[in-house]
Amino acid sequence: MTGVRRFLRENSLSLGFGALFLAALVGQAFAGLAEYNNQQVADGLATISLGRYVTSADFAVDVTENWQSEYLQFLLYIVLTVWWVQRGSPESKTVEERGRESDEKQKIGVHAELDSPRWAKTGGWRTKLYSSSLGLVMALVFLACWLVQSVAGWSTYNEEQLKQLQDPLSWFGYVGSADFWSRSLQNWQSEFLAVGSMAVLSIYLRQRDSPESKPVGTSHDSTGIAG
Repeated sequence: MTGVRRFLRENSLSLGFGALFLAALVGQAFAGLAEYNNQQVADGLATISLGRYVTSADFAVDVTENWQSEYLQFLLYIVLTVWWVQRGSPESKTVEERGRESDEKQKIGVHAELDSPRWAKTGGWRTKLYSSSLGLVMALVFLACWLVQSVAGWSTYNEEQLKQLQDPLSWFGYVGSADFWSRSLQNWQSEFLAVGSMAVLSIYLRQRDSPESKPVGTSHDSTGIAG
């Protein structure tokens, strides 16, 4: 097997979802441009090019409001599943394992193995930071996306205000507005529903050969077992 074929096979999950992401983003750009220009024509205004649209606040707010909700979903799932459990779900720890685990089980410090990451071995603040690095990065990406959404949404909102000959809002005024929270909460509730549904449905339903499912013949009460 050639190096390229091996690389593609061993990284097919990330590469595949990366390709799907780009395809969906491009599709959203074209669909969003058509919708935007249709509204411009209806309002008697000039249409814009694709390049101008994808660098506009309208496109930025539509993209980032979805990104921030996705990263919030993963952040909460990563952190809360340390303590929250769901009996029978492969997405959950067992009830007995809830909470923080020992250094030995986590293979850190003196319990690290030869191939353990360097910062898992060193101890002190480095190991402590590395032990929470996934959640911290998810939190930073979420906050960055939410900030960009707020700025882009503020710009879009004020553009509509000016079209209607109404006074624009300050940024602080916008982040406290119904428009901002409506955009945020309508995405958050869908993410919470999806995660909760996955945790519960995976108790009783199966997908053969998927690591997100229990083995087909495993008991409904089996917890933390993936196929």
